[in-house]
Amino acid sequence: MMEHLQSAMERFKAQRQTPHIPPRPAPPPSATPSAIIYSRTKPVFIHEDVLRRRRILTRHDSPFADSYKILRTQVLHRLRENGWNMLGVTSPRDGAGKTLTSMNLAIAMATEPNQTVLLVDADLRAPRIHEALELERRPGLTEYLLDGVPIEEMLLYPGLGRLVVLPGGRGTEQSAELLASPRMAALCKEIKHRYESRIVIFDLPPVLGRADVLAFSPQLDALLLVVEDAKTTEQDLQQTLHVLKGNAAVLGTVLNKVGHDQLSLSKVKRAVAANCGWTQ
Repeated sequence: MMEHLQSAMERFKAQRQTPHIPPRPAPPPSATPSAIIYSRTKPVFIHEDVLRRRRILTRHDSPFADSYKILRTQVLHRLRENGWNMLGVTSPRDGAGKTLTSMNLAIAMATEPNQTVLLVDADLRAPRIHEALELERRPGLTEYLLDGVPIEEMLLYPGLGRLVVLPGGRGTEQSAELLASPRMAALCKEIKHRYESRIVIFDLPPVLGRADVLAFSPQLDALLLVVEDAKTTEQDLQQTLHVLKGNAAVLGTVLNKVGHDQLSLSKVKRAVAANCGWTQ
């Protein structure tokens, strides 16, 4: 009996001296932010002189950089407060500078931390983004819609912030039909939801005299309207806003190529006052 008691006491002492400690679970792997890797996006080199000559925003300060930063802030505020990320840029008629506005707005957005931008040349009858960057024409959105060329083979990375460009490809007279096609709708659905941080900007044709913008408007969250100082007439602007009313939300109006004609500025403000929140 005493031997059993002595043995039990010794076991008790041993347990107190070397208590059983369950193994600590392995720590979870550290959460690192996912970086966007452009593994299949073709890098293209755009010389600094080209960017300056074409009045495209660069890494350096420029006389108009602050204007685009203000525009970026206004547009991003409206997009984010509504949960939108699909923006079209258009104008009443050609020549107002919508392509340059699309590009500089996209670049200004793409320089923000944690913000990525996909710029799509959707002016399929007369694509111009490749010309603005002084690149050779290459397959783009038209080839995807008509020929089934994979999107991944056409995306370009010009080294301007977190910006990726989808060129328009060859021009086509079927532009309105292609923009309204089920294949285009499926593409828009995919690019809208693929990356949470991405804004998609479409450089669109002019509104008047073409069916493209109205055909494509169901895929957009909002539109930005570019008008040319002293060239865009008040009648064209009023007609454009009338055409777009009920088809797409107009975020605001960019008054481009501004001179000293305050009368034209007052006309634009008067025309858009009932439809848009601001004029830049």
